[in-house]
Amino acid sequence: MTQPFELPRFYMPYPARLNPHVDEARAHSTEWARAMGMLEGSGIWEQADLEAHDYGLLCAYTHPDCDGPALSLITDWYVWVFFFDDHFLDMFKRTQDRAAGKAHLERLPLFMPLDLSTAVPEPRNPVEAGLADLWRRTVPAMSVDWRRRFAVATEHLLNESMWELSNINEGRIANPVEYIEMRRKVGGAPWSAGLVEYATAEVPAAVAGSRPLRVLMETFSDAVHLRNDLFSYQREVEDEGENSNGVLVLETFFGCTTQEAADTVNDILTSRLHQFEHTALTEVPALALDKNLRPDEVAAVAAYTKGLQDWQSGGHEWHLRSSRYMNEGAASTTPWERLTRPGTSAADVGALLATAAAERLRAHTHVPYQKVGPSLLPDFPMPFPVELSPHLDGARERLTDWSHRMGILAEGVWDEDRLAAFDLPLCSAGLDPDATPEELDLSSQWLAWGTYGDDYYPLVHGHRRDLAAARLTTARLHACMPVDGEEPPVPVNAMERGLTDLWTRTTAAMTPDQRRTLRDAVDVMTESWVWELSNQLQNRIPDPVDYLEMRRATFGSDLTLSLCRMGQGPAVPPEIYRSGPVRSLENAAIDYACLLNDVFSYQKEIEYEGEIHNAILVVQNFFGCDYPTALGVVHDLMTQRMQQFQHVVAHELPLLYDDVDLSPEAREAMRGYVADLRNWLAGILNWHRQVDRYKPAYLARRAHGFLPDRPPAAPTLPAAPTLPGVTALPAVTALPGVPVPAAAPVPTAG
Repeated sequence: MTQPFELPRFYMPYPARLNPHVDEARAHSTEWARAMGMLEGSGIWEQADLEAHDYGLLCAYTHPDCDGPALSLITDWYVWVFFFDDHFLDMFKRTQDRAAGKAHLERLPLFMPLDLSTAVPEPRNPVEAGLADLWRRTVPAMSVDWRRRFAVATEHLLNESMWELSNINEGRIANPVEYIEMRRKVGGAPWSAGLVEYATAEVPAAVAGSRPLRVLMETFSDAVHLRNDLFSYQREVEDEGENSNGVLVLETFFGCTTQEAADTVNDILTSRLHQFEHTALTEVPALALDKNLRPDEVAAVAAYTKGLQDWQSGGHEWHLRSSRYMNEGAASTTPWERLTRPGTSAADVGALLATAAAERLRAHTHVPYQKVGPSLLPDFPMPFPVELSPHLDGARERLTDWSHRMGILAEGVWDEDRLAAFDLPLCSAGLDPDATPEELDLSSQWLAWGTYGDDYYPLVHGHRRDLAAARLTTARLHACMPVDGEEPPVPVNAMERGLTDLWTRTTAAMTPDQRRTLRDAVDVMTESWVWELSNQLQNRIPDPVDYLEMRRATFGSDLTLSLCRMGQGPAVPPEIYRSGPVRSLENAAIDYACLLNDVFSYQKEIEYEGEIHNAILVVQNFFGCDYPTALGVVHDLMTQRMQQFQHVVAHELPLLYDDVDLSPEAREAMRGYVADLRNWLAGILNWHRQVDRYKPAYLARRAHGFLPDRPPAAPTLPAAPTLPGVTALPAVTALPGVPVPAAAPVPTAG
């Protein structure tokens, strides 16, 4: 059969290594699969199928350094997961039997108890028998923290098969952002990362949930999945009728040829690997210092990171050899092979290295403060009406008074002219049109505090190029939010005074768990500002996937959602908010709002602030295209995210409610939550259209330092705060060989 596209040249700088115990693993896994009932008589595999797939070779390449028993156990896990996938395809996807598929999946977590003394049901099929056996053999060697994380990853891997089945039933192809998020769960790479820990070293619990470790796992996952999509397109799309394939997703989104979509998937794959390396070399060492990891813990993180790297190169090698995939002409496509094959000249090596270096450095070569002209504003899809609170005018006056009391207008970052131009009560009035005057004031003040902080970090810490001070600021803000009666620090600046005041009033009637949830949401936002500052100091345009995910944090989305959820009361069980459909709904709304802001703020950020965190600029850098073309891509993505929001409300939430037999009271509360999200989307669009913050005339006036009633004045920058017990990390400096522009004139920053 002719391949539908030519496989691209893959970025894979690390040579694959083969575990010497490969034959032992092959022999063991065959006997194990037979004992579990996966071979003759299963209706899914015969021994010839298992031998052709050669999962022993896969695991020997992806785990080159573990001993024979560990390799055999890991190989059994992979035999099980691929058998599960083929079994689910044959039994439920091909028949489109959603009810039976759901019943099958609901039993599987019963075979993964955290406490091995817990009784498990009698297995009914090879999938259940295999999982019960593997769990019993694996978890005694690992901590409870690892068991919990691995069980969650396994449940995601299993349960998100229902998402694929639902899309097949509807004939629906996901949008790119939705696809990458769901592929991580259903594709199994986070689950594979758990087995990397088993084979190498367990990640310390203190950092397992941190951004650097999360990014290592997610970039590893995305690269593994996108590579698999390229090799499996022919089997999945043309043979099995699958529509969960990255090549097909981009082919549909861009309306391009299959070859163009495949090349773009490979570009994203390469970018994800570059992000993995960047995180491992910059963020992980800083994390180790920040968390005061012991030498053995640092060594464990390093071994785990190397294990993920080995998996990438080994997984690629297996795809080149397995009969499961299309791989004609792909055996000599990696840079490593081209560098080491006989006859390669020094000139060839130099050309390859130069190309790789150019790709890596492209993100660092943006020239800031380029004139781009007024932001281009397309027709925004908005099916929801705008409603405004009748208490808006009073909230405007009270916000000015509050800002003066907190000192927000006295530090040189904002003044009354800016506060009026931003009109944050207008945004709050649209977000919560039914709010009381007190509720509207609180909402307006939270928005003002968050927007002020977003301006403060780059203007104060960015101008000084002081990442250490930014980290200390963030640590002190965390301390301003006590949960269990801790004594907060005495506020020393406007941000601390504002947060202390808002925290005291917002959490007065909250339980400690509710306070902890809200504090976590604020922490996500403030820590993301440090991430932005670090990129800015390196003059590094983010990777597209990393940008979209971190943009949710920099926009304060978790804080908004947390407050919205608390407004619905206790009727909605927490597991509903954690469910795939609700997270999909929220992320679609968040992404629409974030991209909307990027469209309106393009001139403000690119021309006046020298900013690099804007989706349009990220797309320009990634695709090498101009502003209008990048805007078109962002607008198309916004449109699809809005369509996804509506799709989830119409189709996925009703199924979720029925699946869990949600009570009438909880269903009504969820209708209120969806209404809040609709108001949020409509209110944010209305606010962007009305306020002066993004308008060319206002930007030009402020850039020239002109104020109506007084001449411009240089801002008074507050002193960098300190926090006892917090170790200051060194400030980030320029990357070697990468030019970093001079800081912007502080008085004229947007």
